[in-house]
Amino acid sequence: MKVLLVEDDKKLAKIIEKGLKRQNFRVDVAEDGEEGLYLARNNKYDVMIIDWMLPKLSGIDLIKTLRKEDINTPTLILTAKSDLDDKVEGLSVADDYLTKPFEFEELIARLKALFRRNKKLPENIIKVGDLEMNLDTKEVKRAGKPIELTAKQFELLKLLMINKNKIVTPEMIEENLWEMNEERDSNVITAHISYLRKKIDKGFDKELLKTIRGMGYKISDE
Repeated sequence: MKVLLVEDDKKLAKIIEKGLKRQNFRVDVAEDGEEGLYLARNNKYDVMIIDWMLPKLSGIDLIKTLRKEDINTPTLILTAKSDLDDKVEGLSVADDYLTKPFEFEELIARLKALFRRNKKLPENIIKVGDLEMNLDTKEVKRAGKPIELTAKQFELLKLLMINKNKIVTPEMIEENLWEMNEERDSNVITAHISYLRKKIDKGFDKELLKTIRGMGYKISDE
């Protein structure tokens, strides 16, 4: 599970980050709302933990901004605010609410619950034009024709399709598809894109996978 943690208390952020990594979570950390917004816009996360009181952009405003942009990643508000009115306000924009101080075991349990809840959503089919991906069965078809992909190619295509019509940078691909300890060289992403393009575009009239020179890649039926 990949988590975005937005917390300006550096000591607390480090404790949470270390604890999550011990549970085999992958974690990105932002120290203010603007940095958190940038990371959330440019990466795919399974769950986000966002502190309410943040510099530059509050946690509530950060979540509202993401929702307006149709970034609906399950989000947990982390805050010292414990009044009922505060909880009502927090839950009006976030999916869950946890007050400080908290037991780490409860944080993990809530994150896993948010992750499971999100996985049960019926949106298990992603489509771009006549290209279709079933997230449950791992089947990919174009114009009804099955396309065989390796596990890495499937995850790469999923990242591109989730970000339909948006540029996906090499840094985003590297961050989402490779662990820190995995070996890779500067040509590996280019090679994977090339293999993927042959499988989903070769033999079809319209090219869906596009290279945006100097920026990255985009999948689009426009």
